Formats: sequence, C-alpha cells, structure tokens
Amino acid sequence: MNTHDTIIRNGLIYDGTAGAPFEADIAIDGGVITLVGNVDGKGVNEINANGQIVTPGFVDIHTHYDGQAAWGDTLDPSSLHGVTTAVMGNCGVGFAPVHETDHDRLIQLMEGVEDIPFPVLAEGLPWEWETFEDYLDFLTPRRFDIDLAAQVPHAAMRVYVMGERGANREDATDEDIAKMADLAHDAVMAGALGFSTSRTLNHRSADGSPTPTLTASEKELQGIASGLTRAGRGTLQFVSDFDDMHAEMAMLRRLVEQSGRPLSVSIAQADNKPTLWRHLTDWLEQGDADGLPMRGQVSPRPVGVLLGLELTLNPLSGHPSFNKIAKLPLAEKVAALSNTDFRAQLLSEEPKSENPFVRALLASFGKIFMLSDPPDYEPSADKTVAAIAKQRAISEVEVALDLMLQDGGRGVLYFPFLNFADGNLDSTRSMLESKASLPGLSDGGAHVGMICDGSFPTSLLTHWGRDRTQGPRLPLELLISKQTRDTAHWVGLHDRGILKPGYRADINVINFNKLSLHLPEVCYDLPTGGRRLMQRASGYSVTMVAGEVTYRNGAPTGAKPGKLVRGAQLVPPRKLAAE
Repeated sequence: MNTHDTIIRNGLIYDGTAGAPFEADIAIDGGVITLVGNVDGKGVNEINANGQIVTPGFVDIHTHYDGQAAWGDTLDPSSLHGVTTAVMGNCGVGFAPVHETDHDRLIQLMEGVEDIPFPVLAEGLPWEWETFEDYLDFLTPRRFDIDLAAQVPHAAMRVYVMGERGANREDATDEDIAKMADLAHDAVMAGALGFSTSRTLNHRSADGSPTPTLTASEKELQGIASGLTRAGRGTLQFVSDFDDMHAEMAMLRRLVEQSGRPLSVSIAQADNKPTLWRHLTDWLEQGDADGLPMRGQVSPRPVGVLLGLELTLNPLSGHPSFNKIAKLPLAEKVAALSNTDFRAQLLSEEPKSENPFVRALLASFGKIFMLSDPPDYEPSADKTVAAIAKQRAISEVEVALDLMLQDGGRGVLYFPFLNFADGNLDSTRSMLESKASLPGLSDGGAHVGMICDGSFPTSLLTHWGRDRTQGPRLPLELLISKQTRDTAHWVGLHDRGILKPGYRADINVINFNKLSLHLPEVCYDLPTGGRRLMQRASGYSVTMVAGEVTYRNGAPTGAKPGKLVRGAQLVPPRKLAAE
C-alpha cells in the first residue's frame, strides 16, 4: 500500500479552474499534490473533509506587509482568512531601495498612505538593507505562516535616485529614468514580482504632501517599464484618480503595448464618480479582447472606514471636548462619556476640524451604519445612524455616541466610502464577474486604525457565494478560481492556485455552511504596543501551506513553512500532459 505524507479525504473539491466541484481525495507528498481522485493507501496524516469544501489556498495580490514581515512571522489578518500567499509592495510604497538618510521619509510616506503609525515602523524596522536586492536577502531566511512575495515600489525608488527632487515631484531627467529602469530590472531579476506606483491624491505622506510618484511623466513610466521588458518578467501595478479619464487610459494602454508587461489598476465606485468604474471596466475588457494583458483589481465589498472610540476617527473627533479625552485609555474615555454633564457639553458643541475626512463624516450620517455581528457589508438604508436618529427622535451625533458606547465602548460604526454609491453592491457584482477583473485591494497589514479589509477573501465566498439577499449571487466555483488560479497566475506564480498533481499543496478545507466573519476587534500587539484592527473568521477547518497545516479551526498550529517567493514560479514540472 502506498503511504503519503497527507491525505485529505472525501472533500468536495473546487480545484481553482472554475469547473464544477467534484468529490475526491487529495494526496500530498513533499509539499506537493501528487494525486487527486480515489486515493488508496494511508497518509501519515489524514484529514477528514467529509461535508466540507476543499479549495486551493487563496492568493492575495494587494497587501502591505512590507513592515510586518520585517519584525514578525505571522502575516495576519490575511493568514486567518485562507490566504496562503500574499503580495506586498503595492501602491508604490515600501522600504527599499533606500539611503540611510531617507529612512524617516519612507516611514512618513507609509504612515500617511497606509495608516501604519510612525513609532510602530520606527521601532519595528531594523533597516538591514539599502538596495531592493538587500531587502529580499534580509527576508529570505525568515519564515512565516504564509508565503510572501514583493514588488519594487516606485516612491522608494524615485527618492533613492532623485533625493529631494524626487520627493518634491520634479520631472525626472533622462539620467534619472535610466537609473530607475536599471533598478527595476535588477529588482525583478533578484525576485520582485513587478513594479508598483500611485497616481492618486488620496495617497499622501504623514505631513500631507502628495506621494512622490503622483505626477511622474509617461516618459518616466515607460522608461521604468522598459527595465521589466529587458528582464522579460514582472507585472505593473497602478493606482490612479483617472481625473482625465481618456488621457490616463490611453497612456496606460500605451505602457502595456510598448513594454509588453501585464498591468493591473485599482477600480472602485466612488460617490463623486459613480459611473467611472463602468468606463474603466469596459476599457480593460476591450484591452483584453485586443490581446493586451490588462486587469482591474476590485474588492468584494465596500471599502469602509471603521469608526469608534478606540479607533483613529469617529463622528466626535471634531468636537473640542472629545479632544480632551481622545488619548485616554478606553475605560477612562467611556467613564467620561457616561458623565451626564460632560456628555451634554460634548453634544452641544459645534465640531471644529481641519481634517476633511472628519468634516465629511459629520455630513454622512445617512451613510454610516452600526456594524452588526456577524458584519453586514451590504446594509439597508433603515440601518443608518440617520434612520435610527429619526426613529428615536434624537440627534444623529447622539445616536452615534450611544452606538459606540455599546460593548464597553467597543461599538463600531461603518462608513462605506467606496463601492456603495447606490446603496447596494450591484456595481461590485458587475466588476467581480468581468473577465478583466481580479480580486484585490485588501490592503492586509495596512490601515491599522481605520480599515480592516484583510478579510476580503472570506467576504468574497460568503457574501457572493451564499448570503447575498439584495440581488443575484455569483457561482462559488468562479469566485474561488478568481481568488486562487487567476490571482496567482497573473503575478507569475504558476506553481499554485490549482488542486492538481504537481502543484503546491497550499490548501483550505472549509466548513462552508459555518464560514462567517467576526466583528473587527482592536489589539495592541504591534511594536511599541501599537494598536491595530483584527478580524477573525469561523469555518476554516484547515489551512495548509506547502503541505503543512498552519491553521486548524482558526487557531495557529505554530508551523511556519511560509517563505519569501523570489520571482515568477514556472508551471509545475510534474504537470499532467492531459492538462
């Protein structure tokens, strides 16, 4: 009788190809799938998947673990949601290449763009590198609970080459462009999966200055892309406001045509441009039809800010009296807010804030919801703070305060600022089902005090594959293939994302009937005791990375088989001829 390292028995297999599910066993040896079907023999380890679904491990191509990977070995929250490979270095921000004199500059940029506090990064980053190759060398011996891959970030590279001129968004000279092209070439040859950049005003350093890459010229972008062309590998990742939509789309298309490299761009529905996503999706689909490798990264639910007494912002952040207690521990804050006189004074005040986002919150009670348990990310209009205030005949800000005071001051409000302009997720459904889209934008590892979207893969399966009531759902086999094969192969990781012999044994066994999200919670486990939002899930029975069980029923096993993935991974050598 054959003996295998592990056998997963009697599961309903969603193999990542978008085909119909089927019942089968899976044999694993040496971290690789060796058989799928009726497996005889015994496994040193056997996993009973009866009544459960079995999927490839999820591949999240849009995260920001650039700092967390330098000080920790657990890449959560992504690893809590079936993710077995994460790609970091998105949006043009990261920590290499870097001169010693620019350490603080890159920290401030990451703090402003991705809401990771300066003290956390200053304490946690050892800065044992200068070049991007050095950074990869630093990460190579480290072990994690999932695999990790990197992209070379434009902002860091621009400042490294141009110094103050680069930070101040001056035009790059021909010499500057040639140096950046060489750096991009060397980075992907050393193992970067590609290059990322940002062209949005939403991305600013902690001091409010725009990202150094905001106004980079087409000549600069083409020059950098030519470095990837010379290397014959690497993808291009873009974020843009598309203010001049047609000009930007034409420029990005030329970039793909001339470089020959695959390009992805973030797409979401904004309140002030509620139909832009449709134009962008049509443009990407036309590019795909024309044979150009172009995709839109889309999210499976609204991108929403979480508001609370323990978080970065809440609807009282602009009230003078709240500023007096804002830095108190939560228990003391709740005690102050429960004082009748203090509460009356607070609610009587006119908010004053220079923060445009705080001012927007105070005008948006018709779009702020109480986050329920389990969380509802497509809530109906009767659940808004404004609707509750009308029902109770009290002020909206008082309702917001009462809701945040629930659960000992841990009540969380939810402000969906992208993908919810219509009060539903119909636009998101259209984006997800487009053949030119990929699931992305989770920002795992970032926005630690405002956003908690590392749970996107769980929402993708539960909301769209099972729970949606406000409109049509999507086939589960399509959703799984998008989050596994499609994301993995887009960034060049052709050795994973499919459950067939020869592929890596990155696998989830999921009790799909019980798969659910928990409410986000605040924990203080970053360097310096820094705060971050964390969201867990139930229903992940087993998660495996390279054949090792890393999580069982949501709890870590202690196994750390994950490592840095250097560069594109070829189609498995043991791939069946029939495939």
